[in-house]
Amino acid sequence: MADIASVYMNTPPIARTVATAVFACSVGVYTGMLSGFPFFFHYSLLFKFPPALYRLVTSFLITGPDFNVLLDTYFVFTYLSQLEMSSSKFPRKEDLIWYLMFVSSVIVLLNQLFTGAGSYLQALLVALCYTATQDQRGVNAHFYVITIPAQLMPHCLLLVQLLFPGGWERFKIGLTGMFAAHIHDFLTRLYPEFGNGPNLLPTPGWLSWILSTPRVQNTAYGQSMGPQPERSGRSGPLPDSWRSAGPGRRLG
Repeated sequence: MADIASVYMNTPPIARTVATAVFACSVGVYTGMLSGFPFFFHYSLLFKFPPALYRLVTSFLITGPDFNVLLDTYFVFTYLSQLEMSSSKFPRKEDLIWYLMFVSSVIVLLNQLFTGAGSYLQALLVALCYTATQDQRGVNAHFYVITIPAQLMPHCLLLVQLLFPGGWERFKIGLTGMFAAHIHDFLTRLYPEFGNGPNLLPTPGWLSWILSTPRVQNTAYGQSMGPQPERSGRSGPLPDSWRSAGPGRRLG
């Protein structure tokens, strides 16, 4: 049991946290232990008192039913792990968190405007897959039982949605995820590289500040607050495993 816990705690922390939340919430809803109502979003719920702001997060935590609980959780963990550990676009944890905040916001907005959907994990999966495979051109990937170029993975994820009940609606939801990821890629990579412009979506300083805090140090006179170094040169309360992986590098 201790070995399982050790392996679990040694996985990438953001990927581990999100995948665990997705799995636990989905199992809770599908077994009847949790109500599914808090996991769906509609803009009108923001104008009630108190506003249901938590739904902006919980609407990304429910998988498809049955075997999709395991499959969707696996994809969430796999693609987030790739972005967290080997993507040069996200050298700091706050960069990946800002990415998740941006693409999730775009997904919610597009679905509220065009599809009316209230649950968005499928869109987020497509977005994560799109971003994770952008720099893997020339590398092959396995999609179920077939081998395809890695950059085609998000398109395959979209097409598979058509095989499920309500496939066209699921397909449209997935499209919003691909669009959100493409917009992020354009603003942060394509325009700076090919348009000779600045990064139009830099990670805001307030997010780095939130993740930074002094460290309590024991001294002969009691406790004092001192800096705690990390990869980016800032201090913070994050576990050492968050800061010990070194700068991100995309594999392949």
